[in-house]
Amino acid sequence: MSTRALGLGAALRKAAFSPNLVRNQAVLRNTLGKRFIQVESLTPSAEQNILNQQRLKRPSSPHFTIYQPQLTWIGSIANRVTGVGLSVLLYGFSIAYLVAPTTFSSQNVVEFVAGLPDAVKYTGKAILAAPFSFHAFNGIRHLSWDLVKFVSVKGAYVTGYIVLASTAVSTAFLTFFK
Repeated sequence: MSTRALGLGAALRKAAFSPNLVRNQAVLRNTLGKRFIQVESLTPSAEQNILNQQRLKRPSSPHFTIYQPQLTWIGSIANRVTGVGLSVLLYGFSIAYLVAPTTFSSQNVVEFVAGLPDAVKYTGKAILAAPFSFHAFNGIRHLSWDLVKFVSVKGAYVTGYIVLASTAVSTAFLTFFK
């Protein structure tokens, strides 16, 4: 009765009344059918070396080897790079101003830049204006995509070339006329 209450009645009856030969064959088959694997303990540095060797044998992503560079993904990468570069510049200057406010005050920066040769000034302005212009115009391009404008392949390429032309014109304007 207690086996029935636990739900073990049928399993116990089967085990009790089955012949020993059948039970032993099942045990023997399960034991011999398994393969034994030898496990070796490794140090963490040895594990890392094995993992690094495996990584070297993996193929690189196919876009580096089989796809022709396209304006869309080059523009996407450039947008991210210019965004990160401008952010690093902004945060770097802000932190420098917080750490040494007398050295990085507006007056000191203006005096420093005024003392530079014209070629260095124009080069510096171009280096700052180009990523700012590209990131701004490409951001407008992405906003137009969010509004579901120019989302075709032709539209993506047309807007890409417009961004490049606008970047060139605005970089020249910001460098030489401001």
